[in-house]
Amino acid sequence: MALQFRIIPVTQFEQNCSILWCDQTGIGAVVDPGGNFDRIDSEVKNLGINIKKILITHAHADHASLAKHCSKSYAAEIEGPHKKDLFWIRTLAIQGKLLGIRKAAGFKPNRWLNGGEQIKVGNEKLEVLYCPGHTAGHVVFVSHSAKLIAVGDVLFKGSIGRSDLPGGDHQTLVKSIKENLWPLGEDYRFIPGHGPMSTIGHERKTNPFVADPNYR
Repeated sequence: MALQFRIIPVTQFEQNCSILWCDQTGIGAVVDPGGNFDRIDSEVKNLGINIKKILITHAHADHASLAKHCSKSYAAEIEGPHKKDLFWIRTLAIQGKLLGIRKAAGFKPNRWLNGGEQIKVGNEKLEVLYCPGHTAGHVVFVSHSAKLIAVGDVLFKGSIGRSDLPGGDHQTLVKSIKENLWPLGEDYRFIPGHGPMSTIGHERKTNPFVADPNYR
C-alpha cells in the first residue's frame, strides 16, 4: 500500500492542511498546519495515527502559523521550509494577529530543506523539491509510491501562486513549475494549498498560466 492522505481545510482562507501517513506503521506527518488545531487534532485522533513530522512548504501564516504548536503537541520534528523563508517565519506572530489566526508563532525548524532531501514517514519516503517563486523558500513534497505531491501555493487547478508578496517572483515561479513539476509525470496528483486537487498532466495541458502548447 502507498502513502495515504487526508485534506483538512483550515483558516478563513480554506488552506489545504493535509495529513500524510504510512498505513503499514500508522506513522504520519501534518503538512502546512495554518490554523484550527482542534480540527486537525480531531482528524489525527479519528485516523488513529502517530504524528512524527510537521512539514512546511512555506511560511505564510495560513500554512505555517501552528507549526510550533503542533510540534509541541505531537512531540514532532519540524522540517522545512528553505531558509530563504526566514523573513516570513519571523513575522508569523504578526501575520497571525492581523489575520485572526490563534496560536500563530514563529518556529525554528529541526531541519531546513534545500531540495534533494528525503523525508521518512514510517516506511514511506517523500522527496523534497525546491520550488521558489511564490516565496523565496518554498519547497514541495513528493511521494513517488503514491504519485502524490503536496505543492503548497506553487500550482493550483487552473492557476498558479501569486508572486507579488516579498520574496515572490513570477518568472521564478513559472520556472519552478516547468522544470521541477512537469518532469514528474502527467499521472501525478497534487494537493494544492487551496482549492481542488488536479494532476500534472491536466495542468500542463490546460492551465492558462503555464500550459505547454506542444504537450499532448
